[in-house]
Order: sequence, then structure tokens, then C-alpha cells
Amino acid sequence: MKSRNPNLLVVDIGNTSTTFGVARSGRLMRTGRMPSLDGGDLKRLEWVLRRFIQSAEIEDSVLCSVVPRLDPGWLHVLGRLTGREPLLVTHRIRMNVAVDYPRPATIGADRLANAVAAWERYGGAVVVADFGTALTFDVITGDARYVGGVIAPGLPLMTDYLCERTALLPHIELARPSRSIGRNTREAMRIGAIVGYRGMVREILQEVIDEMDNTQVSVCATGGYSRMAVQGLREQVDVLPHLTLDGLIVMHRLNRHPWSADLQG
Repeated sequence: MKSRNPNLLVVDIGNTSTTFGVARSGRLMRTGRMPSLDGGDLKRLEWVLRRFIQSAEIEDSVLCSVVPRLDPGWLHVLGRLTGREPLLVTHRIRMNVAVDYPRPATIGADRLANAVAAWERYGGAVVVADFGTALTFDVITGDARYVGGVIAPGLPLMTDYLCERTALLPHIELARPSRSIGRNTREAMRIGAIVGYRGMVREILQEVIDEMDNTQVSVCATGGYSRMAVQGLREQVDVLPHLTLDGLIVMHRLNRHPWSADLQG
């Protein structure tokens, strides 16, 4: 008989990177990361996951993906590791927020996971900013409705585009600038990316919050560039690096172990 607190493997396939973790009793125990393209090699994928989970007996899994062509391979490998069909995140599964959106099937699975985790944490109106290949803002109202958000270019796309579309501008590594006036090309590009990006984030947040009816709105950030992007913002932003994986853990509880959600509710 399966335990009520199984070791759980949670996977978030992004456009650039795939993040995964082992959870126990609702908490992440450890996390890992790999390039998403590596998920196309199923033998290597299974080897990576078995090495990651080590001796832990994984009883179930949850898959969240924004790269549909990789889903069949991941579902196959996760099924082999756990002996049961993974829970695949879509707008149709049970969540702690209602999806109030005209075409819910078009919402990225990671955005749904973020919304679920944010409501679990704050229990009130919240805006989630996810700093990945794309920058997304997702809005959850005070009465637990996911109502949409904003999609903007991700931080790395800004510098990649400049390099690709100009003859003389180089590719740069993103880092927090030490000044506001660049003394060389790379420094000037870095300032433009980081400081300019921060201004875009601030403006979007202000517009979104102004449109919400709540007087108290929490803001949290996740994704690989979140800590760098929110430094210097005047707004209070909680940086939660594993928000998406936390959302997958909640989704598992609500769908595979709904008895625990009933007890908490």
C-alpha cells in the first residue's frame, strides 16, 4: 500500500532549462537542473533522474511543461521510475484557485503552478513575476481567481537581441552594474539591460496593481533572473526561487491526495 506522504518527483520543463525536485511531506528536499533540450535523449534522461533521486523510492510524479514536444518522453520516463502515470498539469486539474480566463487552455502550465503556490502562501491578492526566458506576471485576486497577466521579453532576450541584430555590439554576461554611466560598451549594455529592465518591471507592476480592486496586494518573484531583476525596486517583492515546484507539490496534494486538502479546508 502506498504511503500518504510519498516521495514525489516534481518537474518543470521550461523553454531553456528544466528544473526538478524531490519532495517529501509537502516540502522540497533537493532540486536539480538540466538544459531542456537534453530531455530529448530518453536514455540519458533516465540516467540523470536515477542519479538525482539516488536511493529515494519515488512513488509519484508531477510534470509541468511549456515545451509540448518533450512531454511524451518525460511522461514515459517518469512512469518507468514511479510505476504509475504522472500527473500532467493542465487547466483541467483540481486547483486552489479558479481559472477566470477566456481561453484557459492557452495558459502556460508553469503560470498555473505559480498561481497555486502563491495562493497557498499568501491566501490573498497576489501578483507573481516569473523571470525566465520570457517574463510573465500573473494576477490572483483576493477571492482566489486567476484572471490573467502580462507577458514581456525575458532579461536574456534583451542582450541576445542586441548582439544578434547589430554588427558591433557583443554578447554579454548579465551581472549587476556597479554604476549608472557605462565606461565601455559591455558596461553600457549591462546598465541598459539591468536598469532598464527594472524600470519596465516597476511600471508593469504599478499598472497591474492599480487595476486590481484590492487595497493590499502581495508581490512575489521567481525564476532564474528574479533576484537580480528585483534588486533596487522600491516595491516589496518576495523572491521565491522554487515557487513553481512548490505549486506542483500543492497540485499533487489536491489531485492525488484530496483528503489532505479537505482536512486543511
